[in-house]
Formats: sequence, structure tokens, C-alpha cells
Amino acid sequence: MDWLTRMNAALEYIETNLTGEIDSEVLARKACCSASNFQRIFSYITDLSLADYIRRRRLTQAAVELQNGGVKIIDLALKYGYESPVSFSRAFAAMHGVTPTAARAEGVTLKAYPRISFQILIKGD
Repeated sequence: MDWLTRMNAALEYIETNLTGEIDSEVLARKACCSASNFQRIFSYITDLSLADYIRRRRLTQAAVELQNGGVKIIDLALKYGYESPVSFSRAFAAMHGVTPTAARAEGVTLKAYPRISFQILIKGD
């Protein structure tokens, strides 16, 4: 179970740093393995690359902020690590199917990628 604790600590690090830089070495230290090994393990277990998971979580958080307040798109782009509002808008539209501007409208449904955690369930018959 210690492995689960370490992997969940690594995921907690990702969640607390979605708006900042996520250092792969710190992430690997939390999981007690090398950075490349952590990425391989993560991809194997989740069937999703670590970079894709982080991108989806950031775009989910950005969508929540966009719908809840009058935040500017450029501010969201910079907050979540995008170089420009154009690159943010492309990534946002690719995930959610609508542009950030269209997402502000009432009743628009956006995709959400929930936070994951690792658990082991053992069942016997």
C-alpha cells in the first residue's frame, strides 16, 4: 500500500501545481522512482500520457473558471501555461468542442476530466 500512497502524493503534487510549473524530478521523487519510470508507469496504468493528463486537468480547471467568472481569456492562457491566447483557444476547442468565448454562454456544456487517484480493490469469490 505504500506504493499507492506515493503515487497519490505525486498526483496531489500535480493538482496543487496545475497553475504553475510541474517539475518532473519532484514528481518522480514523490513517487520514489525516476522521472522516465514514473511517466511509463503512469501511462501504463492510466492508458494516458502524463502530459495529456496534465493538459486535460488544466483545461478542465480553466473551463470552470471561465464559466464561473469574468476572467479574461488571455489571463487564463497565461495562468495555465500557454504561450498565447491563440494556443490556449486551440487546445480548449480541441478538448471541449467550443471556443473559450463560446463557452461563456449560458447552457454550454463542457467536458470535464476529473482528478484521478490510485486505489487497489481486491475481491475474492
